[in-house]
Parts: sequence; C-alpha cells; structure tokens
Amino acid sequence: MNTLLSDGGAVVTRQLQKARHAPALLLLTQSMPIMMLLFFGYVFGSALAMPGSEYREFLLPGLLAATAANGLMTGLFTAAQDAHRGVTDRFRTLPMSRAAVPLGQITADLLTTGVSMVPLMLVGIAMGWRIENGLPGALGALGVLLLFRFASAWVGTYLGLLSKSEEAAGQLGGATFVLPMLSSAYLPTSGLPGWLRTVAEWNPISAVAGAVRTLCGNAGGEPAAGAAWPAAHPVAGALLWSLVILALFAPPATRRFARGQD
Repeated sequence: MNTLLSDGGAVVTRQLQKARHAPALLLLTQSMPIMMLLFFGYVFGSALAMPGSEYREFLLPGLLAATAANGLMTGLFTAAQDAHRGVTDRFRTLPMSRAAVPLGQITADLLTTGVSMVPLMLVGIAMGWRIENGLPGALGALGVLLLFRFASAWVGTYLGLLSKSEEAAGQLGGATFVLPMLSSAYLPTSGLPGWLRTVAEWNPISAVAGAVRTLCGNAGGEPAAGAAWPAAHPVAGALLWSLVILALFAPPATRRFARGQD
C-alpha cells in the first residue's frame, strides 16, 4: 500500500506538471462548459416550456454531470498518448506498482476537474443558479460528481490502452460527445419518445445530473411520473452506476497496463 501511494503520488506530480505546461488546454476545458451554459441557457431556454431562469437552474447540474462524464475522454486521450509514445513502456520498466500509474493519472485528473468546476459554478451563480440545500447538499453533489468522474476515467483509461493509435483514440473520444445528449443533462426526458426516454433515463449521466439537482434542491430534481429506476432514485442510481463502472473497468484497465500491448 505504501508503494502504491508513493508511486501514485509521483505520477500525480508528473500529470500536474504536464497540465501546468499546457495552459491553453486547461483554459479550453474550463471555458467550453461556460460557453455551453451561456449558449444553452439563453438560446435554448427561451424556446422551452421552462422559464429561462428555471431552465438555467436545470441546466447547470446537467453541465456539471457532463463535465464529470468527460473523464472518459481525458482518460482515453491520456492513456492512448502515453501508450503510443512509449511512456507507458518506460513506466513498466521501473520498480513501481502497476496500479500506481493509471491511479495517479486519474487522481491528477480529479484534482484538475475540481478546479475547473469552480468557474462554471461561479458563472452559474451569476446567472441565477443557487444551492438551496446548503453546504451538506453542495458537498454531497460534489462527491457524486467526483466519484462519477473517477469511474468514467477508468473506462477511458481501459479504452485508451486498447486503442491501436492516437488517431483512433481521438475519433473514439470525439464520439463520446453524444453521450450527454442522450440523457437528461440538457433537456428533461419527459418529452422524449418512449424508447428514447428509456435510453436517456438509463444513461448514467441522467442519474448523476438528477442527483446533483436533488442534492442542490434545483429545478428538475423531482422525477417524472413513470421514470425508470435510476431517474426515480437519482442519488442511489448515480452511486450505484459509479460503483458498477469501477468494478467493471478498473481491474481490467490495471491488468491491461501491466500486460502491455498485444
């Protein structure tokens, strides 16, 4: 355990140094959700049955959930880049815990994600979003978001280690952009056709967005009539989805890292 922690800490330091030397990328990841909040909040909000202020209160938790889900994309890019540039092979030659490298990379991603969520929430507050349930609700929502980000990053790490090239990883990562669209992150699921509503309500991102709305006391926190179980119990659904994803992808990602490319 001590070896895992010390080796993982070294990898975290490496990843944070990489982020410090790529400020443009960090700025882009921070500004994109803010631009989406401004665009969706004022353009889409005027076209929905929800009043503009109510929609923006509904939207911000969805954007936070989508940001958490982007752990899949960052884990995918990080793992694929290191694997195909020889960095992963060099790590394997070192006398260090095999789980430390992916764990350290994902932990560093959690730290940068926590920082990147702050500007988004501040803009949301300026636009009328509020945390109605006080500090306990805010901490609960943050915990759900970071747990889901942690789980999503393991999925991305596994897929990145499986990828045949950085280009293939980039194409797959771009395709993940559609996942929040098939959820309740941006729009309520109640108005969707039957089969599409079912898909959206079983999407883990819907459970996470609903959990944040419930914990923060925001609009849209109450499930619609006849909602699927994860949408009807969003906090439990978000936690269960995160644990299931971790159980399914963290062990094979660690084994894949230790084994190397086939």
